[in-house]
Amino acid sequence: MNNNNSNIRHVSWVTLGLLGLCLGAQATENGAPTTAVGVYDFGAGMTPPVTPNGTVGLRTAFYSANVQKDSQGRAVDNRLSLDVLSIGVVYLRMTDYRVLGGQYGFGAVVPFFKMDASLQVPTPGGPLKLSADPFRMADAQIVPLILQWNLSPNLFVNTQFQIQAPTGDYDQKRLVSPGLNHWTFSPAVNATYISDTGFEVSSSFQVDVNTRNPDTHYKNGVEYRHEFAVGQHFGPWTAGLGGYYYRQLSDDDAPNLTRGNRAGVMALGPAISYIAPGLPPLWLHLYKEFDAHNRAEGYTAALRVSYSF
Repeated sequence: MNNNNSNIRHVSWVTLGLLGLCLGAQATENGAPTTAVGVYDFGAGMTPPVTPNGTVGLRTAFYSANVQKDSQGRAVDNRLSLDVLSIGVVYLRMTDYRVLGGQYGFGAVVPFFKMDASLQVPTPGGPLKLSADPFRMADAQIVPLILQWNLSPNLFVNTQFQIQAPTGDYDQKRLVSPGLNHWTFSPAVNATYISDTGFEVSSSFQVDVNTRNPDTHYKNGVEYRHEFAVGQHFGPWTAGLGGYYYRQLSDDDAPNLTRGNRAGVMALGPAISYIAPGLPPLWLHLYKEFDAHNRAEGYTAALRVSYSF
């Protein structure tokens, strides 16, 4: 009988500690943006050329954080350690069809996450360390609509509509999971301006609208993301600064959830790209996050390469 009571108290302490962590120090379920940030930098407003078979791309990114911030931007004492290696395989196909004057295309992304996470939850019985290190498929993204407008020799604009499906590995009891177990619908507008002297300004604007996780009854609020890059072209190279601005536009919705803890973060760092005829183009950036609220704050590095055939 004493052992049973002890086990019940232990489970209760763990549950209370987890609720305190999830509801007090982060917004959005899992405390991270629903869709990947740091995807677009130089050339955001440009899509691949029309080719017989389309374009295949590979994006590898690494994210590392050792601090979690509360709603006031102060570090939470939970000894957070989070490393995420993501590998995404991308297929895009631009066509000669025109819709609303724009060139029509479509695509899909299949990502895989290697996640290594740990944190320490305070309980009345002492600190409890939780950890997880899954390496599984994450949620696939379908892009049924891409429209590209080349408005002038200097200005390029495209719009996209992305559907993120709950295809990734998900475990409600695990500290982190590659899959999120809900649908997300994301319209986006991307633009690139390149002056006659080779100075480039690129931006991407995206909104994420989420459905409810049926297992936890948690629904993320609407999320907004602005990615950008400014730099100078030198032959096939472009070098400069890039980054992103992420904010939740509305509160999360879940049973017993305290409203108002919206997530946000900014990032900035060097970015380069290399595009030369006959060679696969590549993009590389390294960003440091700052001004985080209700989420982790860390570093991210990403490399993209593509090939049209």
